[in-house]
Amino acid sequence: MSLRADEYPLFPLSTVLFPGGSLALRIFEPRYLAMVRDCTRDDRPFGVTLLLRGRESGEAASALAVGTLARIVDFDTLPDGLLGIRCEGGARFHVDHAHAHHDGLLIGRLSLWPEEPRLPLPPEYFLLARLAQGLVENLIEGAPEPTKAELDDASWVSFRLAELLPFELGEKQQLLELTDPHERLQRIVEALPRFRSEEPRAE
Repeated sequence: MSLRADEYPLFPLSTVLFPGGSLALRIFEPRYLAMVRDCTRDDRPFGVTLLLRGRESGEAASALAVGTLARIVDFDTLPDGLLGIRCEGGARFHVDHAHAHHDGLLIGRLSLWPEEPRLPLPPEYFLLARLAQGLVENLIEGAPEPTKAELDDASWVSFRLAELLPFELGEKQQLLELTDPHERLQRIVEALPRFRSEEPRAE
């Protein structure tokens, strides 16, 4: 498949991928198997967008316009014989235009967003860094221990918390689309009491 420099395959999913995030997928549809082959051959990412309606494998699926590039970093054959891939989130993007390839694969012309500036984590959010570290170590299998530079970075901490805390998908999408890491952190702080109230109580 020949793509322009600003065109990327799109994979609408019932999940939100954040920059620096981890995503594991089972691939079985021919169009996505071909996508993985082409992306691996060309060392090219694909775009992940939140599924708006339809099913991930359905013809009626459509997606929200803001998503994240996913770069394949590992793949293997799963116990059920399907292809498994592990991806890492890269730059965010806006879908300026999308069309369907003859096999049904969506191709998007994307405007890539610049990387957020590295801003130091404000002192009032230091406990959030510890929370992010614990979530990464407990929820992401094989994840490396967060570095001090990452734990001091407002964007990294806010993206990991948005990724790993149990936000609704619509909330995750809103957090992805924010361009100010301090605003993202404040939204997360405001939601924390809700998550604590949802914890199961001991009988």
